[in-house]
Amino acid sequence: MNSDGLIEIPGMILLFACLLRCTQYIVQSHIKYIQAFWLAAVLVFFTVIRRELNYLPDLLVPSDFSFLNQSYDWWEDSVLTVIYLVALGLLAYSRKYLWAVLKNVPVSLYLSAAVLAIIQYMGENAIVFPHTWGEVVEELSETAIYAIALIYLWRFKLADYESYLMQKLNYKFKHTNS
Repeated sequence: MNSDGLIEIPGMILLFACLLRCTQYIVQSHIKYIQAFWLAAVLVFFTVIRRELNYLPDLLVPSDFSFLNQSYDWWEDSVLTVIYLVALGLLAYSRKYLWAVLKNVPVSLYLSAAVLAIIQYMGENAIVFPHTWGEVVEELSETAIYAIALIYLWRFKLADYESYLMQKLNYKFKHTNS
């Protein structure tokens, strides 16, 4: 673990809580489109957690690791790319639910996340901030983004969106049967 490891701990806790909340929504939902959406969210949080634990391979994987003439980094990138593509496919499958969720997110939440992402980028690349403070700014910005995600997930009402989707689907089924 590097020097900014302690400051990463709250962010990791928030990410794991987000992942668990999304898993809870998979279990609670009985509609395939909605389950696909939340499974995609779980996969996204899993990959973010993996990226945040960037020191893990150094601890667990030998530096000369090779499988089928490919390094660990190649395999990790390949597996994560497959996970990204599966998540993208699940989001495409659940696009009506995705759109229902996205259009009801307050604009201020999008703006807050965008500003924090810009500050995170600036901290990571020592733009405006000195390099030593940039790491702290980066980690605090990431933690704030993860906190916003968890608060949103915690306040999210799965039943409201399920009923909304069911009403739209029933409406569509009524018109196609007539």
